[in-house]
Amino acid sequence: MTSIERTAYPRFKRLITARELHVFFTPSEEERAWAQEAADSDEHQLALLLALKSYQRMGCFPKAHDVPDQVVEFVRRAAELLEDTLPVYASGRTAERHRSWVRERCGMRYDGPGARALAEETMRIEAASKNNPADLINIALEKLVEAGLEIPRFSTLDAMASTVRARVNEEILAGIRERMTEDERMRLLGLVDIVGLDGKTLFNALKHNPGRATWSNFKRLKGHLTWVDGLGETGKWLESVASGKVADFAGEAQAQDAAALKDYTPNRRVALIACLAAKARMRARDDLTTMFCKRMAGRRRRPARSWRRSGASSRRSWSGWSPTTARCCSRSTSAGPRRRRGRRPPR
Repeated sequence: MTSIERTAYPRFKRLITARELHVFFTPSEEERAWAQEAADSDEHQLALLLALKSYQRMGCFPKAHDVPDQVVEFVRRAAELLEDTLPVYASGRTAERHRSWVRERCGMRYDGPGARALAEETMRIEAASKNNPADLINIALEKLVEAGLEIPRFSTLDAMASTVRARVNEEILAGIRERMTEDERMRLLGLVDIVGLDGKTLFNALKHNPGRATWSNFKRLKGHLTWVDGLGETGKWLESVASGKVADFAGEAQAQDAAALKDYTPNRRVALIACLAAKARMRARDDLTTMFCKRMAGRRRRPARSWRRSGASSRRSWSGWSPTTARCCSRSTSAGPRRRRGRRPPR
């Protein structure tokens, strides 16, 4: 279940400041008169005012136990009701009638099936590029507000996001499998099988660490890139798949070991390994380029270091010379090679 704190779903804060109470939960004189005329008791009047101010602030009706006591006390005092007045309903029909009055006053319409259909369609479109349920819920909330529809319960949106995401992910993984040949699928499935007597698998090679920038590691990384390229055309497999989805699928595969991946179905397993192979190919190319640049930069700095080392050895050999001669030679060596001066431009 997605945490409601990670979404933009409207809810009461744990700590409500006095300014927020005054700005968002103070009923106007007109609203107080409207509630007093519509309600038949003080309890119903307080409940109606709480429903009105909560709906104006959040766009939905919170449950009675979700309304903080701080808000209840503030609205009760603003409405000049007795201290022992509680926001309770005599029946469920009364609560439903109050919600209808609040929607009519706020200019909103209640269309449960329409709101759920709009939210599901929005999530289905966005799930092609986003994998976080919180992101799907936030985008659905934005579309519902734009359409002027009442926001469904968070539990409804959360269950919908999980269902839609799972269905879209299966469609994407099925498309990856269909773009692979039978030999490529068998080659990737064989990566999780143990090879040799050491009990290791080739699947861990996709998580290759380049190591330090040495020529030996450079040659080893070049061979690793050749091996990854031989697995198949990863660009063809992941055609029209969003990069964010590829990164999420590759992260899921990388977080598992070969034994855990065997618990997956073969169809899902081969698609996840394909995404990990694509990311391993990109990472190997980047690491190879970075390592080559570091090695070439080291070759350019090497003459300066060798010159300083030769200068240090020369200074040690001047110990038997006269102080004046040793001082002059030391200055010329520490200054480094002299640069040729160009001709001055004519005035």
